[in-house]
Amino acid sequence: PVLAGMNGSAIENFSCVIYNIFLMNCTWQAGRDAPADTQYFLYWQNSRDEEEMECELYIKDENCRNIGCIFQNVSIGIEKAYFLVNGSSKDSLIQFYDEYIDLYKIEKLMPPSNITVNCDEIKNDCIIQWQRPQISHSNKDKCFKYEINIKYK
Repeated sequence: PVLAGMNGSAIENFSCVIYNIFLMNCTWQAGRDAPADTQYFLYWQNSRDEEEMECELYIKDENCRNIGCIFQNVSIGIEKAYFLVNGSSKDSLIQFYDEYIDLYKIEKLMPPSNITVNCDEIKNDCIIQWQRPQISHSNKDKCFKYEINIKYK
């Protein structure tokens, strides 16, 4: 397919991360050869059944150009989510960028909660317990690996 628009005008370095269970942050850089007045707009679709929605909360650079988006109340489904960033400029046509992303692969996990340490000086041992981190996707019983770093004082 022929991409309409000026070469080098599409965004670059698009990436997203999900954190704090239901927040998602996507960022990008303006195309290297995009005209100075280019403004970008992000649309996404969490699954084929849902409506395509425009970003509600853009992150802007010092020139008021959109360079990212913050999403709230994101839920991770089983399908890949679809992202599309298009642009507009009064001078020329801007190429669009699109990508399908498995949201569960970009989730940054929360740390474990309710960590307790009980040490018995007579037996010379300690019991450390915690609750596994909350995760936003449904595959809740995947195996978690933990690393415990103990520093003696």
